Amino acid sequence: MNTTRREVILGALFGAGSIGLRALATGLPASILLNPRASLADACADRERAQFLIWATSGSGDPANANMPGTYDDPGIAHPQDAAMMPTPMMLSGKAYTAAKPWASLPQPILDRTCFFHHTTLTNSHANESKVLRLMGAVKRQEMLLSLLSQKLAPCLGTVQQEPASISGELISFGGRILPALTPVGLRDVFVSPKNPLTNLQALRDADLDRISRVLKDSGNATQRAFLDRMAQSTRELRNISDSLLGNLATIKANDMEGQLIAAVALIQMGVCPASVINIPFGGDNHTDANLARESAQTVAGVATINNLMTKLAAAGLQDRVTFVMMNVFGRTLNRPLRMGRDHLGSHHCSVLIGKRVRGSVVGGVVKSGNDYAATPIDSRTGLPGGSADIRYEETLAAVGKTIGAAVGISPEVLSDQITLGKVVSAALVS
Repeated sequence: MNTTRREVILGALFGAGSIGLRALATGLPASILLNPRASLADACADRERAQFLIWATSGSGDPANANMPGTYDDPGIAHPQDAAMMPTPMMLSGKAYTAAKPWASLPQPILDRTCFFHHTTLTNSHANESKVLRLMGAVKRQEMLLSLLSQKLAPCLGTVQQEPASISGELISFGGRILPALTPVGLRDVFVSPKNPLTNLQALRDADLDRISRVLKDSGNATQRAFLDRMAQSTRELRNISDSLLGNLATIKANDMEGQLIAAVALIQMGVCPASVINIPFGGDNHTDANLARESAQTVAGVATINNLMTKLAAAGLQDRVTFVMMNVFGRTLNRPLRMGRDHLGSHHCSVLIGKRVRGSVVGGVVKSGNDYAATPIDSRTGLPGGSADIRYEETLAAVGKTIGAAVGISPEVLSDQITLGKVVSAALVS
């Protein structure tokens, strides 16, 4: 990698003055390193609730919606006949459901914090992926939901930048501008080299901690000094992080799914950004998919990828600090003959949420609509479809957005102000 490109990537990741590396070295938020007095005097009130995000999205309109719990109650809904996709019982918060075998095969501790949220995306056009990520206009100032959450989470997480990082090739905007795309291989090449930036972490740590200690000695109070002691990285912790990061990044072989997962976890460990964007295939644009073979193979692989991500997060000690979301541009038709494939379906999609504050659950459902199916209205208190539903069909996309926001620690006041439609589904969350 040439020097110029390497410097560009480092600048994009860690900002001016290597503030991100310094945050990694010390364990302190970048805001404190930049202005210790101001930041320590105004600590984030929701720091304990704030979650990093790993967000999987695709403009392909994968048929993931067709094989999740909530789609097996109506015999008119078509599912693959592959043995690896057979309907299989599963438990979510003590309640029995049926799903395709890969979903039901996830370890129970993961299922205990997984919500399958049925909703519409209000579009069946590939070109509208960015609009879906803006909740079809329900987010103020036409911001993407992911970018809104990232902006609000950054101060609490102490990340270098507010912007999310796209490491999958998906186009993500922030404040009206398209963000540059990173690649797993590019990230690897920056760090796995004889002169990698991690070699200076010890010196960065000592210099910054000495500087901030002097500031607090002169003007700090007991609470601020206690905060510094609690947050500051020990030399042993720093060495473990450095060795772990180098070891993991060195295993990246390509810009493939495994590389994306390693890069996404590394960006969190380095405190670069509040959110990373990946792409997990679940069957793609399968108009022509004989016997739904590609749908079957990619669903098996896709769920295995999610399980792999959860394993990597646990190995890094991040299982309680990261929420995973999968939300695509639209779902696929549910009643298409098995021997062919599936067409676009804007009336039904199913997002997946996995995290510490997510309750194992199925929110909403599907109902026959015209020649196919559609998402139902939702009761925000119970998550059940129909009945006393107070979330209209047209607002279910905004509702999943607000529920994701609540899961990652965004306050009700901010969600109410910034997302103009829908309601938080409290049944999907752990209080």
